[in-house]
Amino acid sequence: MSAIVSIENVTKDYFLGETVVHALRGVSLEVESGSFLSIAGPSGSGKTTLLNLIGCVDTPTTGRVVVAGEDATALSESRRTDLRLRRLGFIFQTFNLVNVLSVFNNVELPLLLQGTLTGAERKTRVMGLLEQVGIGEYAKHRPNELSGGQRQRVAVARALVTRPQIVLADEPTANLDSVTGQNIINLMKDLNKTEGTTFIFSTHDPKVMNQASAIVRVEDGQIAQAGPPAGEREVAGVR
Repeated sequence: MSAIVSIENVTKDYFLGETVVHALRGVSLEVESGSFLSIAGPSGSGKTTLLNLIGCVDTPTTGRVVVAGEDATALSESRRTDLRLRRLGFIFQTFNLVNVLSVFNNVELPLLLQGTLTGAERKTRVMGLLEQVGIGEYAKHRPNELSGGQRQRVAVARALVTRPQIVLADEPTANLDSVTGQNIINLMKDLNKTEGTTFIFSTHDPKVMNQASAIVRVEDGQIAQAGPPAGEREVAGVR
């Protein structure tokens, strides 16, 4: 398989007054297409910064980030925005749903921003995804009328509605009970298998890490280890 994400000797510094925070220190990583990859590490280790660079919502201080064949570090802000809209999907731990919109309209929003489908095509795709994640009957509800697990399923549907090549999830089970969290991971794994979508998610939960095909462990802004979950012999999807 070819690499869908390539990170080459990346550093990321943040300046807080006269203090420099070295969030990433010389990170290199390749992720193969179709991977189900966990980025693991404690709070402050740099895993969210790494996700933000892959997601083109931030740029490195030095180094190169190539996403879906495009050098994100060389793109203008408008081109990075277009790359995010057309190639990437995001699942946030706080859901980031728009409370004044219905479930249907929340999921439809990225398609409206793309502006390439007719109303009928959007409806077919949105309702198909809502059924796929098990919440089709809640299409007319508002997010505040749903449980945490249901809202996370809306977030998953919204992330997938544009049929992205890569879905990034920042602590996707952090606000969920263990049963609901496992259901979300199972859903992501099923979509990874059936659709071939690359999933890259951050977590510090060992139970979630063990669901991944490979784990990249980040400590103090560096990759401390890259390999399979416990009990697995071969690394799948990471170099």
